[in-house]
Amino acid sequence: MNLLSKSISFLARLRYSRIHNWINHPAAAQREVLQSLITDAQYTVFGKQYNFAKMFTVKEFKERVPLSCYEQMSPYIERMMKGEENVLWNTPVSWFAKSSGTSNDKSKFIPVSEESLQENHFKASKDVLTKYYNNFPSSNLLTGKSLVVGGSHQISRLSEDIQCGDLSAVLMQNSPFWGQWLRTPELSIALLDEWENKIEQLAQATSVENVTMLAGVPTWTLLLLKRILEITQKQTIKEVWPNLELYINGGVSFVPYRQQFEAIIGKKINYLEIYNASEGFIAGQEKPGDEGMLLFTEHGIFYEFMPLEEYKKKHPKTLGLMAVQLNKNYAIVMSTTGGLWRYIMGDTVEFTSLNPYKIKITGRLKHYMNAFGEEVIVDNADRAIAAAAQKTNAVVKDYTAAPIHFTANSNGAHEWLIEFDKAPENLSVFAKEMDAALKAVNSDYEAKRHKDIALRMPVVHALKAGTFTEWLRTKGKVGGQHKVPRLSNERKIVEEILALK
Repeated sequence: MNLLSKSISFLARLRYSRIHNWINHPAAAQREVLQSLITDAQYTVFGKQYNFAKMFTVKEFKERVPLSCYEQMSPYIERMMKGEENVLWNTPVSWFAKSSGTSNDKSKFIPVSEESLQENHFKASKDVLTKYYNNFPSSNLLTGKSLVVGGSHQISRLSEDIQCGDLSAVLMQNSPFWGQWLRTPELSIALLDEWENKIEQLAQATSVENVTMLAGVPTWTLLLLKRILEITQKQTIKEVWPNLELYINGGVSFVPYRQQFEAIIGKKINYLEIYNASEGFIAGQEKPGDEGMLLFTEHGIFYEFMPLEEYKKKHPKTLGLMAVQLNKNYAIVMSTTGGLWRYIMGDTVEFTSLNPYKIKITGRLKHYMNAFGEEVIVDNADRAIAAAAQKTNAVVKDYTAAPIHFTANSNGAHEWLIEFDKAPENLSVFAKEMDAALKAVNSDYEAKRHKDIALRMPVVHALKAGTFTEWLRTKGKVGGQHKVPRLSNERKIVEEILALK
């Protein structure tokens, strides 16, 4: 263990006492966050509209401020993007994280204030590393380079002073000096817009570096690693980066990809899942192998949790941390230092622990299949795909699914489009194993499949390599944080992809 590692480990232990405080007193931390948010924004356009200056309790906040989706926030955000100040937040906002979502062609622009960067994204990132060093005090993680397989950056056409890009690009552009020093490759390559060229330049530039930490969406990260092996003529990544010790993943479930990463890396490393969305850095695993991610309660976000049965009600109810239950699906509602107020971000989560509060992502409000009362969510699908792949010795690259509706001649089914890195010998066997796994994790699905009364066997298509990338290209979403929607309750996406076969 060298001197730098010892110094970093010592600093991490100093920070850990502060982390320990908000972990043990989450409700108090959340009350302080909300009070700070309301105080800072009381003289903004939004704050004056809802009388923040006379607001003193959580109850008043929930009674006065309506729940909002992007459509309700967008008129305020558009004013901010034109340069108007004090609209949703009290300090100038010149950065916006461009988030196109997964199934919506229209881009969303999430405000990223200086407070968002410092009190949320960077603070949470430091806390993830602090927890890591607390678990592995002899780590040499920060003696090498970190490689983030991120998105692109572009200047907004709406104003010379307003800039936007994928969240990863915004963070790279604004990272402190020590972040620039520890990262590879140089910024000009990391922020390239054209994805195929970017992968090539990333591979060429980073294959000669001492990379100790890797981060990014699994699908695009795997693509980069395969290209690096082609360039270096090596069999595994451990031969290229012998000191690689950590992969940080997020964006999609890692369950279907873990086997592929272990094979291509070729040695035991640590895997950590984080939940860093355009709207904010929400949670991160305390240590490898944990079920669920620790909810960050002191990082500039006030949370509410909406039970899914409340969604689309005229006056939906939300719960605070003290009222949530284990193993129940909630939609996240957040108020942030970027000026989002009671914002329904679209993700659904379950609590895996209430002491401390830990969550896992289960899907999205609009990404599920429930055409027949089966209530299949993304978490169900990920687990079933992983189980079927293991049973059939297959390797799944990506997938999407949608219902096939009743006709005069047949009952319903689910149609699955799957890209394999290694196809199963028998696709029918894969389908049967996936069906069995879905029955095991979802009793509603099992009931609808009973004797094929409502649902017959899944229809599974093995797509040719590159089909999903081609579909993403038609949407202008190749690379970075863009991903194929896992599930849909209508057939638009499936039909578009099938048309490319």
